[in-house]
Amino acid sequence: MIIRSKAPLRLGLAGGGTDVSPYCDMYGGVILNVTIDMYSYCTIIPTTENKIEFISQDLKKTFSCKTTEYIEPVGDLIIHKGVFNKIKTMFCKNKNLSFRMLTYSDAPAGSGLGSSSTMVVAMLKAYMEWLNLPLGEYDMAKLAYEIERKDLLLAGGKQDQYAATFGGLNFMEFGANEQVIVNPLRIKKWIKNELENMLVLYYTGVSRESAKIIKEQITNSTKQQNINYKNSMDELKRTAYKMKKAILQGDFCEVVECLNHGWFAKKNSATSISNPHIDFLYDFIMKRGGKAAKISGAGGGGFMMILCNPEDRYNLIRDLKMTQGTVMQVSFTERGAEAWTLY
Repeated sequence: MIIRSKAPLRLGLAGGGTDVSPYCDMYGGVILNVTIDMYSYCTIIPTTENKIEFISQDLKKTFSCKTTEYIEPVGDLIIHKGVFNKIKTMFCKNKNLSFRMLTYSDAPAGSGLGSSSTMVVAMLKAYMEWLNLPLGEYDMAKLAYEIERKDLLLAGGKQDQYAATFGGLNFMEFGANEQVIVNPLRIKKWIKNELENMLVLYYTGVSRESAKIIKEQITNSTKQQNINYKNSMDELKRTAYKMKKAILQGDFCEVVECLNHGWFAKKNSATSISNPHIDFLYDFIMKRGGKAAKISGAGGGGFMMILCNPEDRYNLIRDLKMTQGTVMQVSFTERGAEAWTLY
């Protein structure tokens, strides 16, 4: 028996940062995001060796131990260990689990596409398939969030787990007491096609540790005197509502304006979100046909999401290929995490 799963990565279109506590708990956050055809993958191979083995093929890291009830989440592959501990504690107490797990992602860690959280969802989905666990979409996304933010104490927001679980284009609302509402948006096919033709995804070649950037945002949010942070988050929230309306109506000029507006508001929330290299790339893109651009995720590096007129897209991609980064051409997806079994 072999169990496989995959979960889609996401692009944050608007509202990024408003899903991070304590802002979303105090004022409510909203996020507009869409999943793309880049994935995190997980394979579980049950064995009779009384052994647990984790193999991260892209990170080139491994961990193994005898079957156990708990693995200390330290050192390498802590999210693998954290997911195992949660599954064992909640669903498999005193049940012997012997298996080999292999994982990899289409995007590098620190990409800004939610790769870490998406990997947690992919692993959870594989365990669910293997152990026949009765978890709905909200249950699974919440469990993924708890593993990262509460069990492993990794700083971050809530959107990535829900995007990977549900898939598609979603407008998400985050409130007090961990309330989350995922609103799927149905857009006309021609709007989806036009947005995909406007989109260029560019990897800056610089990875970053999102937790450090998010910790700075959290610190800013707890300082009463830092009015800039709250104002920035409020503006990001307003922009998310505007972009939602613009996408539903096919108002692409407004979509472009919202993306640019959101990027400048995001930059004001923490000094580490942008840097001279990112600012240089932004100017480079704008001078070569780009209409809007923003760093995806927490900032500091990773992938840059670019919107341009479709007739300028070929030349912009050609010019970007002359730089040190990498151009990716992606499509939107409608499905969330999936798993299947081979017998």
